[in-house]
Amino acid sequence: MTKLAIRALAKRFEAFTAVENVDLETGEGEFVSLLGPSGCGKTTTLRCVAGLEDPTSGTILFDDVDVTHLAPERRSIGMVFQNYALFPHMTVAENVGFGLMMRGIRGAPAASRIASVLDMVQLSNAQDRYPRQMSGGQQQRVALARALVFEPKLLLLDEPLANLDAKLRDEMRFFIRSLQQRVGITTLYVTHDQAEAMAMSDRIVVMFGGRIHQVGGAQDIYHRPTTKEVAGFIGQANLFAADVKGRDGDLLLLRTPFGEFRARSGDPEAALSAGAGSLMVRPEAVRLAPAAAAAGLSATVEEAHFLGNIVDYKLRLADGTPVAAQAIGDLDHTPGTQVSVSFDENRSWLVL
Repeated sequence: MTKLAIRALAKRFEAFTAVENVDLETGEGEFVSLLGPSGCGKTTTLRCVAGLEDPTSGTILFDDVDVTHLAPERRSIGMVFQNYALFPHMTVAENVGFGLMMRGIRGAPAASRIASVLDMVQLSNAQDRYPRQMSGGQQQRVALARALVFEPKLLLLDEPLANLDAKLRDEMRFFIRSLQQRVGITTLYVTHDQAEAMAMSDRIVVMFGGRIHQVGGAQDIYHRPTTKEVAGFIGQANLFAADVKGRDGDLLLLRTPFGEFRARSGDPEAALSAGAGSLMVRPEAVRLAPAAAAAGLSATVEEAHFLGNIVDYKLRLADGTPVAAQAIGDLDHTPGTQVSVSFDENRSWLVL
């Protein structure tokens, strides 16, 4: 298994900076996702790792070996693209074996590897079929088999599920993750889909404007974002301007335009020094009660959407501030209803 290290990576296209000062290290066999909106630099970073783009500056290491300017075919990487890139005139077995043939591996050794990897992706009975005879999910598995058949050091995937429908995309998430864990290959995965990254990754790298904003596990990034951009991109988030007034044990005392609250922080001393930030409250940390039943902020339900296992609410506080809330169960509060709103302070977070 291979460790990947990216150090001070930058890539500029004339006056445009696509990637700036990216530093990242993976563990052996780790699944790391590059997550962010379109144009954030995640695909450019992946292409630099693959050798398809030459970095403007910085270093890329595979197991402490500098591969920054090494040709792609000499890096021992497997790559899967959004469009699969299968040859329509070749059978499944021929597509999978193409990379082996280009490396001079033919005959029985090639046939053995092809059979083994097709069994791995559950396509043993499809080796004589053509891409046009297969579903999108099956074609994606062929692309995975082709990337893995020559036993690469690193697997790179660039939005591989973007062209699949929602149900198949969910199935393939778990298939790819399970396959990666069985093979044990270090994997770098590019996606703009937060649910995809959270479901599959050991760690997530969140990027904006060519820079890394946060690296961490799914729960850490969701519950403890380090920037407003991360908080707003990962899931839904209520963000309220807040002044830091003091400290109460592990909690900070905050003042907002509509009331005083307590919240947690990754660095209370830095928060006290800064004096202000943004109070982040996820919709599921917003508590609702009938207006007459509890003390809290007065709000009006503007929208209520029953989604089966949860209900999404759009609320408006008395001062006009919008609040998103989410509750498990039935539709208890209809539009126009007055409710009392409170925040779970143990799940409220101050973003600096």
